[in-house]
Amino acid sequence: MKYCVWLFVMCSPALAMQCPSSQAKDTNALVEIEKTWAAALDHSDSALLGCILANEFEDAGPDGALTDREATLANAAKPRKVHHELTDLHSHLQDNYGYIRGLATATDPQGKPVVQVRFTDIYVYRDGRWQCVAGHESMLSSTKR
Repeated sequence: MKYCVWLFVMCSPALAMQCPSSQAKDTNALVEIEKTWAAALDHSDSALLGCILANEFEDAGPDGALTDREATLANAAKPRKVHHELTDLHSHLQDNYGYIRGLATATDPQGKPVVQVRFTDIYVYRDGRWQCVAGHESMLSSTKR
């Protein structure tokens, strides 16, 4: 019995959340997922982000460091004082694979841009939904301040 209680307590909130299924296999679905990702970051919602990231997810950040799914979800759970705006989104599909490129701008509470990042996220369609398996970000050299 103690084992069952421990297992319940230690399970990630993402496991308890019902992830979407039967997502459309089109480019608009990837755009909507990226917008959901940005909203999850804005609200420190790691459970929602957990539905997007595949178990094998790995990200290459602007500093070149690799981050796995667990570290990405832990970082997403931290409260932020920025809002994430996505622009210049271009998605592409090939069978059960897809990728999307875009520009993410983090703005402070006054709407002032803090940082801009060009990103590429790679998805695979399985279990009736798109799951991000890899990402890469490149910091832009300057933002309008």
